[in-house]
Amino acid sequence: MLNKNTASRIGEIDALRGMAIILMVIFHTIVDLRDFYHYQVDYHNGFWYYLGKLSASLFIFVSGLSATLATATFSRGIRIFACGLALTVITWFYSPDWYIRFGILHFLGISLLTYPLLNKQMPGPLLGLAFIAAMLGYWATRQVVPWSFLIPFGFLPADFQTIDYYPLFPWYGLFLLGAAAGKQLYKTGTSLLPGIAFPRSLTFLGRHSLTVYLVHQPLLLLWLYILHQLK
Repeated sequence: MLNKNTASRIGEIDALRGMAIILMVIFHTIVDLRDFYHYQVDYHNGFWYYLGKLSASLFIFVSGLSATLATATFSRGIRIFACGLALTVITWFYSPDWYIRFGILHFLGISLLTYPLLNKQMPGPLLGLAFIAAMLGYWATRQVVPWSFLIPFGFLPADFQTIDYYPLFPWYGLFLLGAAAGKQLYKTGTSLLPGIAFPRSLTFLGRHSLTVYLVHQPLLLLWLYILHQLK
């Protein structure tokens, strides 16, 4: 979920981000229809659940890939993490029981802040670290701890609940998998598909993914409200 960096000029990367945005909007439409208008659709299981996870996974993978090409990764990480903190405050006022403590923006912000420490690593070590992060996440999901300060790492209290949660473990593994792919595939920093013209609407969404992420939910709720008023 990066904007205006070197990777943004690579068409296939923007297109992948744009696809993730579209999947996210579709998923959040289903969530809003269920939560606000009581449509009988289950987004906690089955097709819609996996669609939401596919969207987030694509974002995370592409963010890792883009980090290998980007400049000023640290400052971007600060900005994205700050947006995550803003969502924490907003959702706490909206729903103190379900507010976002460590959602995907928190995760991406921390991932970008820490990636400069690993930027000089070759794909092999990054893949090894990705595997370790995945295994830590697998282990963490089987633990119950009384300490809330471990929530960002995947260790949860028994009473934990939230509307958005992407802990560092195992998801940092997917970010590093993207970074390893970026190191391997984009050694020259140029497009792998220079002859393909991707749809401008798709690449536009990819270039402005953070902005779209922040504004899409209010606009989506307004759109659904208008549609229901017109019934």
